[in-house]
Amino acid sequence: MPHRIIVLGAGYTGAIVAGRLARRLRREDVAITLVNPEPDFVERVRMHQLAVGQDLRPRPFSEMFAGTGVELKLAKVTGVDVDRGTVAVVANGAEELEYDSLAYALGSGWDTQGVPGAAEHAHEIGGRPGALRLRERLAGLTAGESVFVVGGGLTGLEAATEIAEARPDLDVALAARGELGDWLSPKGRGHVRKVFAKLGITVHQHTSVTGVEADRVTTADGTSAPAAVTVWTTGFAVHPIAKATTLEVTDTGRIVVDGTMRSVSHPDVYAIGDAALAMGPGDKPLRMSCASGVPAAWQAADTIAARLTGGKVPSASIRYFNQCISLGRKEGLIQYVTADDRAVPTALTGRLAAVYKELVCKGAAWGVANPTLGLPTRRTRVAQQPARPSPAIQEPAA
Repeated sequence: MPHRIIVLGAGYTGAIVAGRLARRLRREDVAITLVNPEPDFVERVRMHQLAVGQDLRPRPFSEMFAGTGVELKLAKVTGVDVDRGTVAVVANGAEELEYDSLAYALGSGWDTQGVPGAAEHAHEIGGRPGALRLRERLAGLTAGESVFVVGGGLTGLEAATEIAEARPDLDVALAARGELGDWLSPKGRGHVRKVFAKLGITVHQHTSVTGVEADRVTTADGTSAPAAVTVWTTGFAVHPIAKATTLEVTDTGRIVVDGTMRSVSHPDVYAIGDAALAMGPGDKPLRMSCASGVPAAWQAADTIAARLTGGKVPSASIRYFNQCISLGRKEGLIQYVTADDRAVPTALTGRLAAVYKELVCKGAAWGVANPTLGLPTRRTRVAQQPARPSPAIQEPAA
């Protein structure tokens, strides 16, 4: 019987792991199943573009994984039993899948942070369904109506500028808990402010939204602001399934992993992307982002392959180089950072930065379909058929 590898979630990280493993290991030795509810790859970093009416290129998994041996299982994951080595899914009916190795990449969704009315009245752009709902709502707005973006992080900046550029007839505002772009370098922060001013976006700094209604938001000081549409971008919450297992997880439900993305409590489970808590340079947790998830996916796939074939386990550390921010289609910001993600004075701005960001987005999508960058083309044979290990790790992380 081949070694059964199940990958949960086909975002950037899950799709890369499945494809990279398929191109590294011989088909007769492994059976790789990729579980995902949708048949197409979703470019999550472009959801703000989808929301304003731009059409994105379809990327069906049937084409991306053609000839690789990866089996796509269109289903929703409803539970994981990491002690029995099973995954519960619902497709046409309830099923149970068995695995020898599991790659958990279910990712994250929006986090309302318990703010009253946010779940009922706000819109999110963390996934395609939410972006499409926002797209329909924005299309129905008339000139002069208001859009209020809550959250001043990367997603908030991109959403506000994309909406303001695509719909200059709308009154767009953004609320940030601190100062606008306060984590950026002075050059980067200045450019963001310049673009916001040019697009006519109203900025509410040092402002927390404490309530959302159908046509307005309320802030911590009791102020009420009009909002025909509220866009919620205050952060991400991980999928709740991991927290219901016996995996070691954080208070927020992220799976604790070592430097190879292997669970510290269950050695046959690997967690990647937003679902994992992995430490980066400076002993700081890697942030939820494509910039963290893609190299983590390479690390996890190469580690699984090495341990199955008796090869050398990779030990390269994951680090940051820059933060790429689109500010509409014509402007951008590439903020260069230290290995542990702190801004340095150098930044690329303007049209050139927008082109740079577009190339990064295209490169990320290309990397999903071509996940073997830097690898030999010849598949490696699995050394032997390992039994599922016990829940206690019996070897140190390599």
